[in-house]
Amino acid sequence: MQSRCNRRAVPDGVVESQWFAPDGWPIRRADWPLPTPCRGALLFVPGRGDFFEKYIETLDHWHRAGWAVTALDWRGQAASGRLGDDPLTGHVDDFSIWISDMAAFWGDWAAAAPAGLKVLVGHSMGGHLALRAVADGAATPDALILSAPMLGLIAHGVPLPVLHWTAKLMSKIRGPRCPAWKWSEKPGEVPAHRVNLLTHDPERYADELWWREHRPELLMGPASWGWVAASIASLRRLDRREVLERITIPVFLFATSADQLVGIGASDRAARWLPHAEYLRFGAEARHEVLREVDAVRNRAIAGIDAFLDRLAPPIN
Repeated sequence: MQSRCNRRAVPDGVVESQWFAPDGWPIRRADWPLPTPCRGALLFVPGRGDFFEKYIETLDHWHRAGWAVTALDWRGQAASGRLGDDPLTGHVDDFSIWISDMAAFWGDWAAAAPAGLKVLVGHSMGGHLALRAVADGAATPDALILSAPMLGLIAHGVPLPVLHWTAKLMSKIRGPRCPAWKWSEKPGEVPAHRVNLLTHDPERYADELWWREHRPELLMGPASWGWVAASIASLRRLDRREVLERITIPVFLFATSADQLVGIGASDRAARWLPHAEYLRFGAEARHEVLREVDAVRNRAIAGIDAFLDRLAPPIN
């Protein structure tokens, strides 16, 4: 499945613009042109510290397959400003801020979307927020796609309530906007071994560094202690059978047991608890960013997504 897209250029016809949240906060969006014929609309939300430029080849693939594609930044990251005290640290006081943004954006986006299936796609933290938005009734897609969703942490045997207490304590001691970990020896410099957390594909990883260099506003480093505390609070709220069993839309979920950023155990549970979930589980061949993996791995994920979408909204000839 060869990509026909230049991963280091925004495709012709894609419009980057600002959507203003109800409180006036400017949030960046990117919209692919309306395809002809059109099967429906797809909204993509990225992970913590992410930006849509990293996923251009995947978003363009879906556009070529007949979907009206939109990508959205989260408030406080990428080209949607910052919520912390500096341009590098990723902070949020509460994940409900993002859920409120999603509710408002979804209402505007869905009302303007073409006829057909409406699909919400989220990677990592974006997958967590997409699933929570559906659980909370903030978004009402016809289907959901979750890429290595942040549904659980790698806790190394430490109970989640203990981690939560620790994060809240550190927020009080150091301040909620203080970085929760050291990113690199030189401020703003990407850690040398970060690639080993994300992908086996050095060229796709280099694409991200290229975008960070050419669009410095996209750069984000460690999360704040406030973000850590807020993320655990949201995880504890969502990782519950009674919550996920109420989500009755079709869900395609893929994750990897080799993930060093999010815990796969919670994805395993979600796949069991979601009534209409399809689960593609990778092993040592895949790292966290499955959609930016080597072709042999990425193609499996893309093929699984395509088959899922084709069953729900067959291609129009």
